[in-house]
Amino acid sequence: MATIYEVSKLAGVSLATVSRVMNNNANVSDATRKKVTAAMDELGYRPNSIAQSLASNCSNSVGLLVSELQGPFYGPMMSGIENTFRNQGKHLIIAAGHSDEEREKQGIEFLISRNCDGLILHVEAVSDDYLIKLSKGRTPFVLINRYISELSDRCILLNNIKGGYLAAKHVLEQGHKNIAYISGPLWKQDAKDRLEGHKQALAEFNLEFDENLLFQGDFMEASGYEGLKVLHQQTHPFTALICANDEMAVGAMASARDLGLTLPKQLSIMGYDNVFFTRHVYPQLTTVNYPINEMGRMAADWVLSHVYQKQTPPLQTLFEPELVIRHSISRQ
Repeated sequence: MATIYEVSKLAGVSLATVSRVMNNNANVSDATRKKVTAAMDELGYRPNSIAQSLASNCSNSVGLLVSELQGPFYGPMMSGIENTFRNQGKHLIIAAGHSDEEREKQGIEFLISRNCDGLILHVEAVSDDYLIKLSKGRTPFVLINRYISELSDRCILLNNIKGGYLAAKHVLEQGHKNIAYISGPLWKQDAKDRLEGHKQALAEFNLEFDENLLFQGDFMEASGYEGLKVLHQQTHPFTALICANDEMAVGAMASARDLGLTLPKQLSIMGYDNVFFTRHVYPQLTTVNYPINEMGRMAADWVLSHVYQKQTPPLQTLFEPELVIRHSISRQ
């Protein structure tokens, strides 16, 4: 294996110059840069990234921890983050926490052990105290979909209370009064916030929230399918169903058809997230837009600004949801 010393000798430059070329230092002329890269190509030299990061105290890599690697929600977020970093010559290392406290901690420790310059964390199970303590360490991080008052300047989140409110308000405006609800796991803050917004809209229309029309799902399609089955079997009638995400809404749509219900004539269904398939189901799903791609890019910009001192657009920490009206809600 060729060494940096052989590259230096073949190119006729100092070791320091070779190092500057490898680290994309601007203080190298184009002619010298070409000589060094030609020598590296001729010798088949590949820089040792670990050794480089130890020497320069910069690995040019960023860690991303997400809840899941599957599903239509996290893909756009990961894509937005990766594209932003790639355009700046940085690389992304991804781990999954699966909404489990121990796995989230293991994922964070793994990313730190890989000498990541900074972290983007979409975590749900680790405590606020753990993250506050982590913030005092050597690896800076930004949070997505999590708010901690002590770390407010590094929290990028959606106004989920408003999102839940917008979804319910639209259904109520179409004349529905008996509305069932499939929530996400209510230990998760975003699930609680969406349900809180839902209740606020009901109160605005002088309606009480009926606990009999609540099914707690897990944000997965199967729980939407099962949820509607359970709700349909009980004795409290409803003309509309609001789901706390699109995957559960699509599961509920499949369940409704298996129950012989015509959509949206006999049952209106509302989603949340506005993932790609909501435009392709029948009827097309009315939902709430969650700008997760833009939020991912904003988290990447936070790292570029705070870790790499890059000029970025103004940083935004709170994003607002928007109603997306399609064809799954009928008028009463």
